[in-house]
Amino acid sequence: MDGNDFIRMVESGARQLRENESNVNALNVFPVPDGDTGTNMNLTLTSGVEELRRRPSKHVGKAADALAKGLLMGARGNSGVILSQLFRGFSKAVSDMETIDAERFAAALQNGVDMAYKAVVKPVEGTILTVSKEAARQGIASAKRTTDLSALMKEVWKKGNEALSRTPDMLPVLKQVGVVDAGGQGLMFIYEGFVQALEQLAGGVTIPEIPVQPAQAITEVTKSLTSSEASAMHPVQAQLATEDIEFGYCTEFIVTLDSRKLAENAFNEARFRERLSAFGDSLLVVADDNLVKVHIHAEYPGHVMNYAMQYGDLSRIKIENMRDQHSHIIHTDADSNIAQAAPEPKSDSSRKLKRYGFVAVSAGQGISDIFTSLGVDRVLMGGQTMNPSTEDIVKAVQEVNAQTVFVLPNNSNIILAAQQAVELVEGIQTVVIPTKTIPQGIAAVIAYQDSMAPEENSDLMQQAIQQVQSGLVTYAVRDTQIDEMNIKQGDYIGIRNNHIVVSDSDLLSSCQKLLDSLLQNGAEIVTVYTGEEADEEQTEHLVKYLEEHYSDVEVEVHYGGQPLYYYIISTE
Repeated sequence: MDGNDFIRMVESGARQLRENESNVNALNVFPVPDGDTGTNMNLTLTSGVEELRRRPSKHVGKAADALAKGLLMGARGNSGVILSQLFRGFSKAVSDMETIDAERFAAALQNGVDMAYKAVVKPVEGTILTVSKEAARQGIASAKRTTDLSALMKEVWKKGNEALSRTPDMLPVLKQVGVVDAGGQGLMFIYEGFVQALEQLAGGVTIPEIPVQPAQAITEVTKSLTSSEASAMHPVQAQLATEDIEFGYCTEFIVTLDSRKLAENAFNEARFRERLSAFGDSLLVVADDNLVKVHIHAEYPGHVMNYAMQYGDLSRIKIENMRDQHSHIIHTDADSNIAQAAPEPKSDSSRKLKRYGFVAVSAGQGISDIFTSLGVDRVLMGGQTMNPSTEDIVKAVQEVNAQTVFVLPNNSNIILAAQQAVELVEGIQTVVIPTKTIPQGIAAVIAYQDSMAPEENSDLMQQAIQQVQSGLVTYAVRDTQIDEMNIKQGDYIGIRNNHIVVSDSDLLSSCQKLLDSLLQNGAEIVTVYTGEEADEEQTEHLVKYLEEHYSDVEVEVHYGGQPLYYYIISTE
């Protein structure tokens, strides 16, 4: 096999997966029943194929490297990241080879399995990992008996299907709902495409395509587990409860390691994994050159990203609410009258309303993204010159579809409108947390605990906002005098907790004096949100000032994108 053969094989596998994407989605119940494994694997492999087409090579090692890079950059979901590692390991095993034979091909498959297991912090058997492992073992054994690459791949595929059929015996949730593992099934579709391509290359007969019939037989291996009338009519995800999803947000991003940050805080992959594991489950960490791919199911994605940012810049951020995905699958099915009727159907509201939701007012796209990453359901744009109306807040609360909705005004001028909205919302417990600044709003969301009662959460969040000091840096639009402070038009003014404490003709000097005021009683963390007019060089000077004068304080910088304010600063 040379690079051209490899490309044809991968394209065939990608085509076979794409044609069966919905079938794989229909099986998805582990680790979370959000019904998107097929979609994630398809998007991941498509990214790899696109990179292959951009960097085609007859050298199989170079072709495999292009695939691996494309997969890593596009990897989505548990199975997508694992898939990227299977081929990353394959790529490293053949990196210096122009062509490979059956023996080297089998060894590369095994190296991919080894790398995939290494990437998963807590490997679970009965998943794509098990299927890939059993298939690769068969490849090693078959390579001792045959030099025919097509025949070897066929045995690999058959063994993988046998392992797939046993996944319900290894993973109780699969047996509970009567399906095989979705990720393992997706891999078998890819391998089936490989078999087809290799048989074509060898001059053999193409294996007939499996008919695409959603919710029916996928392969002979899966048929006995999924072809019952109930499975055909009712999504398997409906057999599991949304509230059983412990960590609700599928969080993925890539860290581009920054040498300046690493000079102060060296990156250690093992320590990085251990630290992230405290934020959730289904953690996968892949470090490659200066890139680190992270996948985790977390309840507070912002915590994960804040920690990761100390090592570099984040890109390709994807956060999906898996509870919403699961609910959508169930409710779409119910609305279409396809699902079997339950003996005692619950009321419409009890089925569709989740326990808690959030509405927050924000200024700037970066701030809005941060609120979203922390689990806020609806973000309204607002601020000093553009406040949302009571009607806007009422509509946002109603769109959340939760039993209790917490509203974060994040501006003293919006609190009254939010409190008026409470009186107009019917059927939803609406609680206004009187946050007057963006930092207070962020602190409130972070303090929230899903397991607590509404009153307890309200108290917890109000306590949290008392622990935060907020600073704002803007400019004066006219000459004035406040508290014996002479302020000239164009001066840069520093505001601490809604009181002007600094006025200076120099922006950096104003920022430094504001920080001194905020930190006069000490703090552990300083977070700086840069505005749309903030200058990168000024920001670097600001961080350097903190490092030199307050070395015991942890500093975080985030893009806020807010208008009017060069910087929003919080100290805790």
